[in-house]
Amino acid sequence: MLEKLFKLKENNTTVKTEVLAGITTFMTMAYILAVNPGILAVAGMDQGAVFTATAIAAFIGTLCMALFANYPFALAPGMGLNAYFAYTVVLNMGYSWQTALTAVFVEGLVFIVLSVTNVREAIFNAIPLNLKAAVSVGIGLFIAFIGLQNANIVVGGATLLELFSIEGYNLANGVNASFNNVGITVLLAIIGVIITAVLVIKDIKGNILWGILVTWFLGIVCQFAGIYVPDPELGFYDLLPDFSNGISIPSLSPVFFKLDFSNVFSLNFFVVVFAFLFVDIFDTLGTLIGVSTKAGMLDDQGRLPRIRGALMADAVGTTFGAILGTSTTTTFVESASGVTEGGRTGLTALTTAVLFALSLLLSPIFLAIPSFATAPALIIVGFYMLSNVVNIDFKDYSEAIPCYICIAAMPFFYSISEGISMGVISYVAIHLLAGKYKEKKIGPLMYVLAVLFILKYIFL
Repeated sequence: MLEKLFKLKENNTTVKTEVLAGITTFMTMAYILAVNPGILAVAGMDQGAVFTATAIAAFIGTLCMALFANYPFALAPGMGLNAYFAYTVVLNMGYSWQTALTAVFVEGLVFIVLSVTNVREAIFNAIPLNLKAAVSVGIGLFIAFIGLQNANIVVGGATLLELFSIEGYNLANGVNASFNNVGITVLLAIIGVIITAVLVIKDIKGNILWGILVTWFLGIVCQFAGIYVPDPELGFYDLLPDFSNGISIPSLSPVFFKLDFSNVFSLNFFVVVFAFLFVDIFDTLGTLIGVSTKAGMLDDQGRLPRIRGALMADAVGTTFGAILGTSTTTTFVESASGVTEGGRTGLTALTTAVLFALSLLLSPIFLAIPSFATAPALIIVGFYMLSNVVNIDFKDYSEAIPCYICIAAMPFFYSISEGISMGVISYVAIHLLAGKYKEKKIGPLMYVLAVLFILKYIFL
């Protein structure tokens, strides 16, 4: 049955490889179950209810990816989009979280229409091959940067960013942390990177997953030894799962279907919808391009077969996520960790989806995995994706320079979508001004995208 549904032999994979890849993807994404409720709680939403909504939205979106497209990509409420939801739409613009959820719901419906009409697929196919490779490299640097930040190896400082020091960390965050909380976790994260790297070099199956688990285990040992001392006020929690409240699923009722359509005809509401739409489209496209390029899933023309199903899964996940009570559900770049483990079909996504469903019952275990344990996985996956830089034609400067701009923009602007924007604008502008547009035969959609990106920066 699994062979018939997911075509494992055709994709040169096995059930064991796919399941292991799905577990790995889940482990690198599990942090969203803890982070998303915390961010949306700032907007006034019930944290327990948002946790349940996050897990179910991830389950639905990832299951749709498995069934609609047979790809190993996983979905969940996206980072960045949740911060925009809480801090910009609700706190700064003054909308209620119910109205913000409505904007996400409308965005999801628009996504469905765009996916059915092939607009998003056309956008994906219009991006040149070199630029697609650059997106993959940029995402690699971006997620490695996230890993370095999550582990506090990189902190804010006088030079904007600097290598971790306890003094620098305290100054940047206005706290009084010590070696026994932040210091030991940074050291554990560095050790985790080395352990994961050795496992990769030794070609140990499940190397990234084992890296996460070993790093977490070392943290637990340090806690028992008194080297690591939890301090919840500083954000350093007990590393052991907490089953004091037993196994229970927080109720969805405080956020379920709490949509408010009273502001849907206002100009600002459409601006909010467009912002959600824009970021989600290009974060999703960027992730699909980057991860599928690394996995060798693109055809000779740089197109991703069955992309319509992948985009539809994203659209359906977003729509149902808004109904459940969470911000935009999108394809996660952490899917690259499962692809790196050999995941090539929807069975990887199905495994991840099932684990998101199970996390409702075993949430104390999954939420106990600290960021310093998942950070090494992100850093190593960033290395894997960075290797795609060899597919960029650096001999042709008209191709290489826009790729360079695209790659640099993602980590420096902390946004996949901004990297794509800068890449597209610079690609079109450089080819036009250098007189290369005729020989390269840039498609009309690239010009349209460039104009839209420029207008976005002018008016938004």
